[in-house]
Amino acid sequence: MAIKYAPVMTQSVAKQIADQIEESIVDGRLKADDRLPTEHELAEQFTVSRPTIREALKRLAAQNLIRSRRGPTGGTFVNRPSEEEARHNLTSATTLLVSLGEFDLPQIAEARHELELLCGKLAADRRHDHHLDAMAAEIVVQKKPDLSDEEFCSADVRFHRALVDASGNPVLRFLMCAVIEALQPVENMLIFRFRDRQKIVRQHEKILRALKARDREKTEKAITEQMNYLRQQFAKAEEAWRMRHEVG
Repeated sequence: MAIKYAPVMTQSVAKQIADQIEESIVDGRLKADDRLPTEHELAEQFTVSRPTIREALKRLAAQNLIRSRRGPTGGTFVNRPSEEEARHNLTSATTLLVSLGEFDLPQIAEARHELELLCGKLAADRRHDHHLDAMAAEIVVQKKPDLSDEEFCSADVRFHRALVDASGNPVLRFLMCAVIEALQPVENMLIFRFRDRQKIVRQHEKILRALKARDREKTEKAITEQMNYLRQQFAKAEEAWRMRHEVG
């Protein structure tokens, strides 16, 4: 059976055009809500056909860099992505890289430890009562004896999300969404058979007490205790995986 391929040259040119427009957006020459030239005008500027321009614009739209609007005041505009959209894109990209094996468990554990330590130090100074209340509420959930593994993992993610929020740093909150929303669930999925829930809860309680006391040193110590414990469970999970495959 014959395989139909799209024209390579057209796609290559379209990608180059999309890359140039993206560069203009990234470096600030095109700003949010700026209107792009029409397809006809862009085709003349790049000396290509309008279908090639459409392909380039499709690429940019797929990245949420532009949006289209119909009507007398319509056209193609530079998009203003929301923080939620940006977080979703970062989380999706991180999840994909993990599934492709780009990050191994020791790398994930190391990155999470260092970033969460920084969040913890800031949170000890900046936390508010509603952050503490959110963490305390998740601990209550985690203590329920009939809680499923999936529900426990979700409560664990929410606890650490509240810890990151307590840092009061929007840049850290954005960067940590990849760790909390993408990497931490992967960790939980791998080690849930090996971890002791009660121990995790006790560690969360230590972190919460240290934050309540605004004690940076105790906060760092409590976070490090949990991260070291999780590393031990990663090692057990990896060893179990190795033995299963050796037997197989």
